Order: sequence, then C-alpha cells, then structure tokens
Amino acid sequence: MAATVRRQRPRRLPCWALVAVLLADLLALSDTLAVMSVDLGSESMKVAIVKPGVPMEIVLNKESRRKTPVTVTLKENERFLGDSAAGMAIKNPKATLRYFQHLLGKQADNPHVALYRDRFPEHELNIDPQRQTVRFQISPELQFSPEEVLGMVLNYSRSLAEDFAEQPIKDAVITVPAFFNQAERRAVLQAARMAGLKVLQLINDNTATALSYGVFRRKDINSTAQNVMFYDMGSGSTVCTIVTYQTVKTKEAGMQPQLQIRGVGFDRTLGGLEMELRLREHLARLFNEQRKGQKAKDVRENPRAMAKLLREANRLKTVLSANADHMAQIEGLMDDVDFKAKVTRVEFEELCADLFERVPGPVQQALQSAEMSLDEIEQVILVGGATRVPKVQEVLLKAVGKEELGKNINADEAAAMGAVYQAAALSKAFKVKPFVVRDAVIYPILVEFTREVEEEPGVRSLKHNKRVLFSRMGPYPQRKVITFNRYSHDFNFHINYGDLGFLGPEDLRVFGSQNLTTVKLKGVGESFKKYPDYESKGIKAHFNLDESGVLSLDRVESVFETLVEDNPEEESTLTKLGNTISSLFGGGTSSDAKENGTDAVQEEEESPTEGSKEEPGEQTELKEETEAPAEDTSQPPPPEPKGAAAPEGEKPDDKGSSDKSEAQKPEEKGQSGPEGVPPAPEEEKKQKPARKQKMVEEIGVELAVLDLPDLPEDELARSVQKLEDLTLRDLAKQEREKAANSLEAFIFETQDKLYQPEYQEVSTEEQREEISGKLSAASAWLEDEGFGATTVMLKEKLTELRKLCQGLFFRVEERRKWPERLSALDNLLNHSSIFLKGARLLPEMDQIFTEVEMTTLEKVINDTWAWKNATLAEQAKLPATEKPVLLSKDIEAKMMALDREVQYLLNKAKFTKPRPRPKDKNGTRTEPPLNASAGDQGEKVIPPAGQTEEAKPILEPDKEETAAEPADSEPLELGGPGAESEQKEQTAGQKRPLKNDEL
Repeated sequence: MAATVRRQRPRRLPCWALVAVLLADLLALSDTLAVMSVDLGSESMKVAIVKPGVPMEIVLNKESRRKTPVTVTLKENERFLGDSAAGMAIKNPKATLRYFQHLLGKQADNPHVALYRDRFPEHELNIDPQRQTVRFQISPELQFSPEEVLGMVLNYSRSLAEDFAEQPIKDAVITVPAFFNQAERRAVLQAARMAGLKVLQLINDNTATALSYGVFRRKDINSTAQNVMFYDMGSGSTVCTIVTYQTVKTKEAGMQPQLQIRGVGFDRTLGGLEMELRLREHLARLFNEQRKGQKAKDVRENPRAMAKLLREANRLKTVLSANADHMAQIEGLMDDVDFKAKVTRVEFEELCADLFERVPGPVQQALQSAEMSLDEIEQVILVGGATRVPKVQEVLLKAVGKEELGKNINADEAAAMGAVYQAAALSKAFKVKPFVVRDAVIYPILVEFTREVEEEPGVRSLKHNKRVLFSRMGPYPQRKVITFNRYSHDFNFHINYGDLGFLGPEDLRVFGSQNLTTVKLKGVGESFKKYPDYESKGIKAHFNLDESGVLSLDRVESVFETLVEDNPEEESTLTKLGNTISSLFGGGTSSDAKENGTDAVQEEEESPTEGSKEEPGEQTELKEETEAPAEDTSQPPPPEPKGAAAPEGEKPDDKGSSDKSEAQKPEEKGQSGPEGVPPAPEEEKKQKPARKQKMVEEIGVELAVLDLPDLPEDELARSVQKLEDLTLRDLAKQEREKAANSLEAFIFETQDKLYQPEYQEVSTEEQREEISGKLSAASAWLEDEGFGATTVMLKEKLTELRKLCQGLFFRVEERRKWPERLSALDNLLNHSSIFLKGARLLPEMDQIFTEVEMTTLEKVINDTWAWKNATLAEQAKLPATEKPVLLSKDIEAKMMALDREVQYLLNKAKFTKPRPRPKDKNGTRTEPPLNASAGDQGEKVIPPAGQTEEAKPILEPDKEETAAEPADSEPLELGGPGAESEQKEQTAGQKRPLKNDEL
C-alpha cells in the first residue's frame, strides 16, 4: 500500500484527545441549549425555536403576533424595529427601510437597484466607493449598508427568540431564496456576523418548506418515489420546486426518508408587492382625478401620502381575495383631504393581467430543470401569502392540469418550521429523527485555466480549458478535487459560473458578474525544487460547496510520490503499541489504518454524482481530473508537446488499478512465493515489496474576488461596533423609559391612595399633606424637566418618594394581614391544645410521649397565648397612625415555633411501634417459652449463602432502623412465629427509652 507523509497532520487522535473533545462538546452544550430559525421574507419574518421541553415553536413578538415586519426605522437618536417601525412608515417614510433584501449582494449598476429607486423614491441611495454597492443615506451623518440593516433585523429576531425561550441563543438557521447566488449568500452571512449569530446553515426556503412537509408526513414516505411540486409566491418573488420523497438506506441509521430537489424555477420580481404597487398607482390616479379641478399637487410627490396608499393597497389586496369589491378609504390622505373609492376584483385583475401571465413561467422552468413532465407530478402544493389571490390559483391550476391545488400546509410558517427542524438536527444539544436532505445547485460552477501546448513540432500555442466543478441541479454539500498535471511553476486559474442559458436576458443582468474568483498559486516551483527525486502527482485544488451553498477553496497542495524500501525492523515497540490501541478504539484493522494514512487526499475527492446534469464530455474530464490525475509515472510534469486529452483519458485505469497491482502483482525484482502457499515470516520480510510514499506540500493561495468584494475585516469590525452601539443605546433608552413610567405610575397611584379610607385611617392630615405636596412637586418636575432627566435621576426621585411613603404603606399592609394571620394562629392554638389533651388521656400502657415532651408543648402553647393577648392589648392602646407592635412576621414566627413542637410529636407517634398486649392467663399458649432457642422450634432455618449453620441469626430490626436500611438488603428469617413475637417483645422493651432520648 502507498503511504502518505503529510506535514502537521496526525494520522489518528490519541484516546485521551478524543475524550477531551467529547468533554468539550458536553461543556459547550450548557451554553447553547436552544437554537432558532429565521425565515427571512421580503415583507415579514417568522422566528421559531427549539429548546428542551419546547419542540419547534413559532416565537411570538412583543405584540403577540406570529410574524414580524422586516422593517427598520432609523433616526438620529432612536431606532424602531418590527411592528413599531411599520407604524413609523407613514410618519417618517424616508427613515423607514423596507424590502432592502433586494439590494443584498448587488452593485450600483444592477437593474434591481434602479427598480428599488423607482418603487421607493423617498430613499436616498449613495454608492460605496470601495465595493460599488449602495448605502442608505438617512442623514449627512447617518448611513447604513443593506447588510448592516439586515444585521439589525437578525439581532432583533434573536432578542425575540431569547425573550421567548428565556435563555441566550447564538445558533441559527436562516432561510434565503433558492435563486440567491454566491454574492448574495455571502452578504447574508456577513449580516449574521454583524448580529453576533452563529449560522449553522443558510437553507433555501423551498428546501425548508419541503422538509417541513416531509417531517410531518414521515409515515407516508416509502421506497416508491413521490414527486411533489411546491409553488411559493411570496411578497417579493416566486419559486417553483419539484421534490422527490422516498426512503433510502443510510450507513448510520438504515432506511430513512429523503427529500431530493429535482427541479427549480423562479421569477425574482413576481409577487404580492408588485400587485400592491399596481393598486397603489391605481388609487393615486383616482385621488388625483378627484382633485383635478382644484389645482392640487400630485399625490405621488408626497411620500407620506404614498406610504398611506401602499398600506391601503395591501389591505385592499387581502380583502379582494375574498370579496368581489371593496371600498378603499383613507382619512386625511393629503392636505386634510379624505379619500374614498370603490375597487372591484375585476379591476384588480386587469391591473395585474401581465403579472398573472407570468405565473406558469416558474412551473415550466422547474419541469425543464428536472427533466420531468406534469404527469409525473402527484400533487401541487401552494405556499406563500400571494397564492391566496384567486386569479393566481386559477391560472396555476390551468397550467398544471390538476383537479385541485394542495392547501394542506401552513403557507406562512412551513419554511420556519422546516428550518428550525434542520437547526435542531445540526445542533449538538438535540437528537432528532434523521431526514436526509439533498439540495440542488441552481447555478453551475466551473474552473477555467490556460496552459501552453505544442500542437506541431516547434509550434506552441495556448489552450483554454474548462472543467465543470459543480453541475446544475447536482446535489450539495459536497467536496471536489481538481488536479492540474502539466504545471511545474506558479500559475493562475479562474472560478466562474457555468452555462446560465436557462436565465433570460433580464435575469442575467440582475444576476451580476459571472466571474467568481481568480486564484493565484505561489510556491509551485519551490515545491518541485524541494523534491527533485520524487515523481509529481499534480497540483490538487480542494473545493468545498458547504451546507449554505457557499463555495470555498479549502487548500491547494502539490503531491509527490516515490518508492521506498519498507523496513519493518525499524518500527519501534511504542509505535506498534500505539497502532494496536488506535485500531482497537477506531474499530478497524491494521490495513484500515494504512488505508486511512495513504488515501487521505482521495477521501475528499468526489466524482460527480448520478444526479449531475453536466455534459458527458465534461463529466468524463472532471472525473479524470478529480480521481485519476496520474499521467506517465516516468515523466516529469513540465509542458509536453502532446495534448492533454489523450493522456488524461488513460488516468482512470492507472489509478483504479494501482492499489490492486501493488497488493497482488509480484515485486519488480521478481521474487514471490508459490501461489496459495503462505511464505515463512522471515521470508515475508525479505520479499515485502517497496511501498509508495507520498509527500504533500501546501501551496500559497491568493484569491481575487470578482463578483462582489467582501467587506474588509476592519470595515466589518466597524459595522459590528456600530450595531452594538445602537443596541446599547436602545437598551439605555428602554431602561430610561421604564424608570420614567415607574415614577409616573407611582405618583398617580399614591395620590389616589391618599383618598382611600384605609390609608386615611392610618395617617394624619399633616402626613397626607406632606406626601401630597412631594408628589405634586415630583409630577411637575417630571413634566418640566423629566424629558432631559437621566435614568439615574429618575430612579433617585422614585427612591426618595418610596422612602417618604414607606411608613404609610407599611401600616396599611400590616392591618391587611392581621385578620388572616390571627385566625390561623387561633386555629393552630386550638388544635394544639386538643392534641395535648388527648395525649395526656392516653393510658400508661399505650403512652408514647414522655412527660418532658408534653410539658414542653404545654409551655409553648401557654407562652403563645400569653404573647398574643399581651400584644393585642398593647396594640389596642396605640393610635392607628403609629407604628404597630403587632407585626405579621412575629405572628408567623410564633406559629412556626408551635407547629415545630406539634410536628415533632406527630412524627414520633407515626413511627413508634405499639407495645404488645399481655396474654390471657387462662388461654392456651402456643408460643414457646422465652428461654427456648430458635433451633428447637419448627422447621430448621437455612442459613444464607456464605454463612455456616453455627452462625447466630441476626435479630430483626424495628421499623425505625429498618427504614434506614438499603432497599436491596434481604430480610433474614428468625425461626418460628412464636420466637419472632417473643424477640420483638424483648427488643421493644429494651430499646424504647433509648429511642425516646434519641428523638
């Protein structure tokens, strides 16, 4: 077998290290026992959590609503989020930001930026000179990027989840539209970093919906494939997804359900928002026509009026989904003029006729990408709020040709529930039933590079090569390795998007740059100089498309190989012992250990899966590049005059047979034992063939991002600090508001109490006037200077007033508690007296209490009676305006002392064994005499195992001692029943005084 020498990479962790890792994981669970999911929609978001005892629950916001508007209002000194910000949209539309997700990952020249300016002209957008993206200019000193605004929303969602879960939360799964490209996904991850969230995964919202659907119908999934189409029309976009459900066999858990994304189609601008904008424009036109003769300004020039019209259009769209017509009305739309107009559903459908024509488009795209027909679709399920529009359902039903559309899923919360299930599955704190998720790559990714070839003798030219890395509709997450064989010096290659022909011209413009990254390798030539005697196996680039759909280049390595003599004698005893222990704990054999060591690089190399939709030629090229880069083992890697296609075609055979040939064919020297006859151990050492040794050298990588540069670390740190400062300011503001509200409430409540009879009874006129004067002064101060008062000043003022009223409130509170406390004390005294009287009446034969115990109880009863009568008499002499001497805490203390004495005697009576009655002298006596031995009675006792017959039986303990025995102790037999009764008599008679003293 070939061996690999890999620097700074241990072959196997020691056992103690594995234990340390497990302990660290267990300790980490104590900090993060709850996880959350955020379903980020264009208009609103849904937050769900999972915590111990609360499986998959939608979080209620501060207004007790299950969904929260994705809206932020930013002012100089304050900030509003969620429903509060939505309410500010009419008062201050310029400072209220909505639908800003449409600007994520887009540069200033993107058509979506122009569309956003057209839809919301009140917002001022300027350009970031470094990244060429846009920023919201709230004021000359206040500007925010879309990522920062999204970070505020994510931080707010975490605060809602933490309040609902009553514990801190850091781990989250966030939904994103399936059509988000690399730049848009990275923008969401940066926003999450600004919010301090640890993103377990960015899950596509269509995948989350499909997962939620499958989780709650797990029993209906079997080995037969079921194809379901989800049509999701939300506020900002529309996505159609074809999902296949079936059970598959997994290595870890056997047969488990699986969902596989087979096809995806989308329309970035088709949604409920566009319908509302059409309605807003219609209402604005009607309002202008009503004021045509008054020479009034155009309502479109008034941002507040347009914000009111957009809110009314949203309500109108919802009402028209269930009614044929409705009256739109807005009070004081502009210039104190009311607006009222009737809108019918027919008019609404005419306004959006071109939008309804686009409804079947995503369906056709999904079918084409899945290479399926409508006959193979078993069910079409509606998701998203905009699918409630009747015309959308009518057009869609006609397009899919089904009898009906499925509405058996929560259209608003399905994605949030699926995402939180995935969050629980990814978290270490929860164990959920496995559900295999195979998401699909929407945009193919390829690697492009140029190398010099010699087509004819003496004629060199450059050849441009393309290798499909991740094909369209191929599954992810997965890793790929591409090997460059013909380079012995530093070179560059490019990572770009593949064929995007399925996108229309407008979608391509919105998509942005099709070039992702340029990779510059440094140190290739030095690696060849470092290992001149080794055979090069190429430059291997390791790519990873993770669970979030984000592509990354893990590392680039230069791999060399040579044949070395294997000397088993050189292996130390300690190494052998370590390998043996590792194989025991690893569950593998020595051959497995060798395999893990030699094939570490190949473990990460994955050939294209069966679901890949790439061209046959490209798939073969990638497979060759991925799995078998070896060309001619005797030739060095510098450029050769021959082309790359012919030698590369031979790679799979060489690589595929290399391991077998090394293990089976004779050594090059030709010495081998007879077939079928195992050689002697000494001969084995001599005849053992030379093994292959691999050397791996890390290559320096310099990345140049081409689609959208990420925020530099210093800029990211400044954004994080900016958001933290805003959060601290909001918390300080909330604390101040809470202090002001507490002070104001105390003033009003106390002023009202001064006129209540129970407060007037315990206070004099002078005391009430003093308190009233201080309260009036504090109220006037709060109205005049309270606006500028700090939190500390407000709290000090409240403390001062409470101290002034403390005596009054104390007297009232004590008088409220007296009747209940005194009644309880009387009942306890009466019951204790009756109990003591009954205890004294017991005959001497049955008496279980000592005279000391009964005397002690009697003394406590008498003292309590005396204290009560004396305190009541003293309290009656005091005026009601003085501090009372009869205190509720003293009554409770007396009750506790008396109850403690009574409970002591009750417990003693409960656990004391009654004395046996004397036997009648004239009656027959079946018991043996006291001096009779146990061996003379009845049947012989068999001693326990390990005990001789001469050993004396252990006496049976009485109940008090037996109660302290362990539960697993076995009772020992004590001869006949007569002997047992006699023994109990002796034991009880001997030990009873001792037990009384102990108690």
